[in-house]
Amino acid sequence: MAQKPSIPKGTRDFGPLEMARRNYIFDTIKKNFRLFGYKQIETPAMENLSTLMGKYGEEGDKLLFKIQNSGDFLKSCSDAELAERNLVRLTNKMCEKGLRYDLTVPFARFVVQHRNDLTMPFKRYQIQPVWRADRPQKGRYREFYQCDADVVGSDSLFNEVELLQLIDKVFADLKINVIVKLNNRKILAGIAETIGEADKIVDITVAIDKIDKIGIENVNKELAEKGLGEEAIAALQPILELKGSNSEKLDRLADFLKDSETGRLGIQEMRTVMEAVDALGHKCEMEVDFSLARGLNYYTGTIIEVKAADVEIGSITGGGRYDNLTGVFGMPGLSGVGISFGADRIYDVLTQLNLFPESLSSTVRVMFVNFGDKEALQALKYIKALRGAGIPAELYPDNVKMKKQMTQASSENIPYVAFVGDTEIETGTMVIKDMASGEQKAYTVEEAISLLL
Repeated sequence: MAQKPSIPKGTRDFGPLEMARRNYIFDTIKKNFRLFGYKQIETPAMENLSTLMGKYGEEGDKLLFKIQNSGDFLKSCSDAELAERNLVRLTNKMCEKGLRYDLTVPFARFVVQHRNDLTMPFKRYQIQPVWRADRPQKGRYREFYQCDADVVGSDSLFNEVELLQLIDKVFADLKINVIVKLNNRKILAGIAETIGEADKIVDITVAIDKIDKIGIENVNKELAEKGLGEEAIAALQPILELKGSNSEKLDRLADFLKDSETGRLGIQEMRTVMEAVDALGHKCEMEVDFSLARGLNYYTGTIIEVKAADVEIGSITGGGRYDNLTGVFGMPGLSGVGISFGADRIYDVLTQLNLFPESLSSTVRVMFVNFGDKEALQALKYIKALRGAGIPAELYPDNVKMKKQMTQASSENIPYVAFVGDTEIETGTMVIKDMASGEQKAYTVEEAISLLL
């Protein structure tokens, strides 16, 4: 007996309904990317390993899917190296390419490689799959999609304002209530400087980023384990416990950071962004959160994280400002800001809240019953006219029992079924049945188009 086929762990098949729902998400995001003036690009699924390696840290390098060289992939390996069995060294010699880990590094490579063809500032969006050799678990896959939008070549904070408006618009269209959390890398640096622990900014932010998960007491314990003194930890407490409106939080923190030039600049940037967003209006909740870090070493200014208000799940969108996107490729000083929508988590949120439109369950508007060759040919003529008007229509391909054909239409949630028999051929009409109400009536092609559009 043949072995049942399977797919690699951490990957998924998507059936018609799942694809319809995924495309609903992608189409909603893509529509808004274009609405806000972003231009689409694509980069190859595989990049040279020299492009990818060293950009994600030691752990990230381990998660890169490496592609074995074609042909004699061992030709560059000596017998001594093979006998040594040093996996890292052998892999580097046997593999010159890898699957992309994210969309950001390939975008940086794209900007540098095509810099003479791009007009700055450059607004790009990209919706493509990425691959990570991670351990598969619930909500974490080895192949998944990212939906990124970035602006490079501009320091203006209005870019942040526009991205926050974009986030607000996308989730309003998807009918998901979200909380948008905001912080600034300069504020975090100013806090570390003010409590006398500027050299421990990474340790501080990694710890306080866990407040929602482990609580303040455990955060303080972790800070102590990282070498922060009792005085510094005590000075940090008022910041961790800040309450009130966004403006009140910023006022209190501005007083705390009055002696930090970097911190004051972060407060100023945050005020500028928040005041502009509030002036323009927004449906989602915007919250200043000074514990938000999100890849501290990567971001240099505004930090953005979006969470669903009605579902317990991780962030569903994130991003921020970075000042040296292309520096690793020899083109330093190019500032940018971007966001990434997590399509898979958004899918989970929409599923849990039952927010997908019911119409997604059917791609066909009307199915014609097959009564035989003569009737089917006439039905196909009508179908061609309906399709010409942009109405999805199909013919059941086989002349089988009516019950089977009607069951097919019902199981696929097709809203209308059409019948063409001898009478309809003579009168140039079709009988259309509304599957929801059970009502049926004869229509000409023109009348059918008006009904079904």
